[in-house]
Amino acid sequence: MSKKLINDPDDLIAELIEGMVSAHPDHLTVEGETGRAIVARNGPRDGKVGIVVGGGSGHEPAFAGYVGKGLADAAPLGNIFASPSPAQIMDAGFAADGGAGVLFLYGNYTGDVMNFGMAEEAMAKQGVVARSFVTTDDVASAPRDKIDERRGIAGNFFVFKVAGAAADMGASLEAVEAAAKRANDATRTMGVALSACSMPQTGKANFEIPDGEMEIGMGIHGEPGIARVPAEAADAVTDRLLHPILGELALNPGDRVAVLVNGLGSTTLLELYLLHRRVAEVLKARQIDIHHSWVGEYCTSLEMGGASVSLMKLDDDLINWLEHPCDTPALRVGAEEAARGETTNRTQRTRKQVDRESKVSKHDLIATGTITPKVFRRMMAASAQAIFTQRDHLCELDGAVGDGDHGVTMEIGWKAALSALDQSADKATISELCNVMAQAFLDAVGASAGPLYATAFSTAGVAVSDRLNLDAAATVAWLAGMTEGIASRGGAAAGEKTMIDAWAPAVLDASRALEQGASVASCMMAAAEGAARGAEATIQMQSNRGRSKKLGSRSIGHRDPGAASAAIMIAAWAQALRDA
Repeated sequence: MSKKLINDPDDLIAELIEGMVSAHPDHLTVEGETGRAIVARNGPRDGKVGIVVGGGSGHEPAFAGYVGKGLADAAPLGNIFASPSPAQIMDAGFAADGGAGVLFLYGNYTGDVMNFGMAEEAMAKQGVVARSFVTTDDVASAPRDKIDERRGIAGNFFVFKVAGAAADMGASLEAVEAAAKRANDATRTMGVALSACSMPQTGKANFEIPDGEMEIGMGIHGEPGIARVPAEAADAVTDRLLHPILGELALNPGDRVAVLVNGLGSTTLLELYLLHRRVAEVLKARQIDIHHSWVGEYCTSLEMGGASVSLMKLDDDLINWLEHPCDTPALRVGAEEAARGETTNRTQRTRKQVDRESKVSKHDLIATGTITPKVFRRMMAASAQAIFTQRDHLCELDGAVGDGDHGVTMEIGWKAALSALDQSADKATISELCNVMAQAFLDAVGASAGPLYATAFSTAGVAVSDRLNLDAAATVAWLAGMTEGIASRGGAAAGEKTMIDAWAPAVLDASRALEQGASVASCMMAAAEGAARGAEATIQMQSNRGRSKKLGSRSIGHRDPGAASAAIMIAAWAQALRDA
């Protein structure tokens, strides 16, 4: 068990935000109902493109550390290693909006893409033009011919800086987006991990690196890299990291670069300077000029040991954007000049409230079936408790193929869902309860599980919107709605090693049981058996979706955590029906 200087893990992000704002009151404030949008006091202004950077917490100083004049106008903070929710992103987006459009910048991760995309759609409905730009600097995460699939890691630093400068200098939304693309195209990163980090909720390492070994190409959430090799000295490690970067950037004598040597959380500056020493030595031998270097912690992974090296191949415009003044807690360039810059008027913008009041007439609903709203609530409570019990196990499964937070993420979602159910009307229908849980997951979770289960519960609720109670056929329709929602939002298909590999066989087996005249309880038991079989089958699958796709054949031999949690929930529903 790791030791951390924290209080209640459930209060971690709120206290992080409170600490940041109290430490930097001249730079930062908080706006919006979610309390998760950190906003620059001297950044957003009318007529300027709003810059919003964001992602999960645990990468400090990224992302909120780059909020300030001349860089980012706002940053929504997600849970540890999990994307912020659409509501949190919208709070940041409306705070940053100056009437010229808003650009969201974030790393290329499934959860971020889903949540920021949903925020874009919602803001468009309220008249705000928002666009997304995903960073893809991680050389290790996909081959060059699939560069759009690469992760965004420490090279975010350069892309954020360039986009923020272009916006501060008055560029249009299209021009700012083009500047971000130029920076991203010119940036490559490669990392190495020496030791694991641990989730604050569990205190356990979310992966293992044996003594005397290191992981090449490790992601910033602890995702495994492309190879595990014997540990090497600083120069040899630097050469390993530089080789693919130099190969892709095609640098020639006389070219100029910016260098970032980034620590992942527990690597000393002494070690980072040794890495930079070798970077400078290699570049000098190639007659490549270092225009400027940054050495330190700029995008971390909690307390993970290791480092990354990023190079950005420069041209005159990129140099001008890098040198443009900015003043943020984590980065100051020409800070005195930035502080003297003029700030024009800012119009406060907030999002409109959506009326979610149900207009359903209970008298028109079909009342046959043994799953009443009361029984349905008990089923949901049972699945929540099952997830709570299996939280650490799910995190361990996720640590083998991802970032180790799936159990924590599902726990957060179900805690929010239970709280929302407790506050819902006593006479709420099953469809209405589904909508309540959908919103709870979406607001609380972020990550990919938030949009996936929000869409699942919403779609399932629509499937039974004509029912007061569920009979066997309606129960199977509800399960099918859950599966349809997940598939439509995530785009996954059976066989790709995702939660769909549990949900699809669950619906198939439940449908077969229904055809044979099975009861509600028997249909749900068949679903549980199908989900368990499907989750087991993922062990032998190679991942073709999400973060674990980057592992290739290394994902074989590990159960998919999303499929495992789906099987746990469906089994709990079956047990609750047996006990009813």
